[in-house]
Amino acid sequence: MTNFLSSEEKKYSKEFEQKGYLIEDIVDKNSLKEIRGIFMKSVKKNLKVRFKKEDPNYIFNNIHKYLDKNNLNDFRLKVINDVNQNKFLREFYYKISNPYLNILAGNEIAMQMRINLSIQFPGDDSSLLPLHSDVWSGDSPYEIVSWLPLVDCYKTKAMYILPPNKYEKLNSIIKKNKSASEIFTKIKKDLKWIEIDYGKILLFNQCLPHGNVVNVEKETRWSLNCRFKSILTPYSDKKIGEFFEPITLRKLTQLGMKFKLPKFDD
Repeated sequence: MTNFLSSEEKKYSKEFEQKGYLIEDIVDKNSLKEIRGIFMKSVKKNLKVRFKKEDPNYIFNNIHKYLDKNNLNDFRLKVINDVNQNKFLREFYYKISNPYLNILAGNEIAMQMRINLSIQFPGDDSSLLPLHSDVWSGDSPYEIVSWLPLVDCYKTKAMYILPPNKYEKLNSIIKKNKSASEIFTKIKKDLKWIEIDYGKILLFNQCLPHGNVVNVEKETRWSLNCRFKSILTPYSDKKIGEFFEPITLRKLTQLGMKFKLPKFDD
């Protein structure tokens, strides 16, 4: 296959193929600051308490000291609904992901219509995502997940992913084991545990099995996720106009979609 990609594009593409993910510095620091500020504002609006420190790092990492875990999901949903009313949030999120999306997915992009939020308290098993692949439940294999930590994430405060070179092994395991917990036990030693600090972004192949475990660290995890895909690639259960929205459709594509051949007489 002919390949006219630049050496930098080839480097990132090869790394993504081999590892199943990229972790890169966020270049657009202003957009990152705006995103964190939008969430910080919502936290204070929906959780009217006096914090020991006003520093975002402290508040996000220690939110479990101010919120009962029984109210966590209601709080999370309030924040999700709140922040997604901000008309600039998705644009900021696209800007921090864009340099790598252009390389991996192309420059005509469809974006998920809502930003998702995960909050995982220390010792809480109510916010777990067991081992899964998004394509197993109706996502398109042409999607990529942009995963943004609002705090430093490490060890059990982060997530795991199965490397591409271990995927074939998974097929034989699935045939003999039915539950996600059984499969997880069989491949646990093969999983890659992600460590990523605030200020970086993770883009991963959601075809690969991934998930999290109980957070046994002393801090709360806050992470955002959003899916992107090239507009003209096939869709699955999550359709354009329902789940995805075109955000960088080029003019020639627009014109091509509208074009109609003239009707010639026989």
